[in-house]
Amino acid sequence: MDAELSEAQEQAVEQAVRVAGEDGLAETFGFLLGRWLGTHVRQITTTPEPLAALMTELAELVGGGPESERAGGGPWTVLDPACGVGGLLTAAVHRWGAHGELRLSGQDSDPVLVDLAAARLALTDPPEPRAGRPGARRGRKRAAAAPRPVRTTHLRPADSLREDGPAFRGEADVVLCNPPFNERDWGHAELATDPRWVYGHPPRTEPELAWVQHALACLRPGGTAVLLLPPAVASRRAGRRIRAALLRAGALRAVIALPPGAAPPHGVALHLWVLRSPVSPAEAGSELLFVDAAQSRPGRAAGAAPPAGPGADGTGTATAAGAAGKAALDWTVLRDTVLTAVRAHHAPDSDRGAAAGADVPPGTKAVPVIDLLDEQVDLTPARHVPVAAPVAGPGLGESWSGFDGLLDRLRATAAELSPLTLAPDAGEAPGSQGPTTVGELARAGALTVHTGQSPADGVVRDAASAAVDGSVPYLTVQHLLLGSAPNGRVSHADAAKGRETGTLTVTEPADVVVIGSSRVFDAWVDDGGPTVLGPQIHALRVDPSVLDPWFLAGCLRAPANARQAGTHASATSRIDVRRLQIPRLPLAEQRRYGEVFRRLASFDGLLREARALGTELTRTLSDGLAAGRLTAEDRGNEG
Repeated sequence: MDAELSEAQEQAVEQAVRVAGEDGLAETFGFLLGRWLGTHVRQITTTPEPLAALMTELAELVGGGPESERAGGGPWTVLDPACGVGGLLTAAVHRWGAHGELRLSGQDSDPVLVDLAAARLALTDPPEPRAGRPGARRGRKRAAAAPRPVRTTHLRPADSLREDGPAFRGEADVVLCNPPFNERDWGHAELATDPRWVYGHPPRTEPELAWVQHALACLRPGGTAVLLLPPAVASRRAGRRIRAALLRAGALRAVIALPPGAAPPHGVALHLWVLRSPVSPAEAGSELLFVDAAQSRPGRAAGAAPPAGPGADGTGTATAAGAAGKAALDWTVLRDTVLTAVRAHHAPDSDRGAAAGADVPPGTKAVPVIDLLDEQVDLTPARHVPVAAPVAGPGLGESWSGFDGLLDRLRATAAELSPLTLAPDAGEAPGSQGPTTVGELARAGALTVHTGQSPADGVVRDAASAAVDGSVPYLTVQHLLLGSAPNGRVSHADAAKGRETGTLTVTEPADVVVIGSSRVFDAWVDDGGPTVLGPQIHALRVDPSVLDPWFLAGCLRAPANARQAGTHASATSRIDVRRLQIPRLPLAEQRRYGEVFRRLASFDGLLREARALGTELTRTLSDGLAAGRLTAEDRGNEG
């Protein structure tokens, strides 16, 4: 039975239809889906587009693609048994949609997500045919005209573990899955005799191993599965027998540790498991490939200086970029690291010769299966991959030189701030007319509030792919929680269009950026260039004839403001930016305070940058000393 829409809902639908007629149906749906997912970010887990693309490439590297000899010439079937809103199936269309016949199948226990996935896939166009993919046939003449791509999609709302349909059992070429984590009520008792448990009945506390075996059961012989799993699956004692059985059969081909921030939950270094359905017992693998991409920390070489610290140059964009000095997640580097390692060990025979000549990146090791079959069967990559050698020699010298330079700048800034004294607390500052709020200032026209938004699908790209035509950084609360620089980029053209249509929030010079989350509450002047702001981040655009931006930012970031303006609904409460307070002062007095706030922001940024570089130096030296790399000259100077 169709639900009746309210008058407001009908108006929203009519407006969306009008926008779709102007901007395109796919673009409008992508924008609305992004906004909806941003609203339900805590309830719905999605797979980031770069990670979904990487998973399709891994599947093709290990098992071959639609044009490989292993495919058999039939339709290329891709299954996601926990499809959500269809992110992985969309990546499959982008990867294999130009193939002659692509068959997509997906299930999810939430019917709303299934409907969204169906709409998303219906609006996803296949790419132009590409040549030279891994696993493609070599030396064959192309047909005069490639057959027109055909795509069939079969999605249904169902719990894949409990209501597994037989339609694709043993037929899928590829299974891509980001299954739900840590579910306890997954059907352990009722599925005790299920024929899918070829490698052992999963314990109640190991639902992820149930998904692993379900994926293998859906594959044709020689088919490939790539699953995103929590790291505990590789080491929990309850799952050791199943892990051992997977190794003995050669079903598990690689375990890849991703850096934190690659996918939700962003604070966890998730793993990719690459599996292949054995064709015969004789095909059982003798080695398991481990790739510790979390160790490589893509985006910055070990021992290199961190990105510009917060406010180190007096601007505020670095405040977001340099927190804790952690490197941003560079998807291009991560992709190259993972694919180079896997290509060298698991490329199809036709590609292995070229792969063998490539340098295997650090953080990679192939371990004999027999060495893994101990009491624990611990498949955590960090347990088996040697720690990458730290940078020495000129690298260390440059880092120490940079550290000395930071200390000099700190001393100079401290010399400017140290003469300042604070008067005893005697109430309001001289000339103040009492506090006012951001909301009152907005109503008076002294400033305007611009709240960050979720961009439409495809607008945000990784830093490397957007560097060709120039781009604008996309800042989110998640980057601040991780202490990383923004790794998402928006092209200048998309940023300009989004600013014009109101679909993107793009900062302008002298905007005051305010973070609306109590966990990372902050405020700064964005003088470093335009930035696209995500949800829970606000840009306050001031009238310079009434307000000084540095004075406003300095007053807003006071901890007392966060306590007063927080919702207090939970430990992760949001900040009501309109309730933030500042004192009323004449413009000349604001500017005097603002100059001090600017110097203080610079001092804070230099401190963060020095701490980050000092931590990096300590880590590099500690690793080198632990590896016995103290030089003879240094040993001679010990006494």
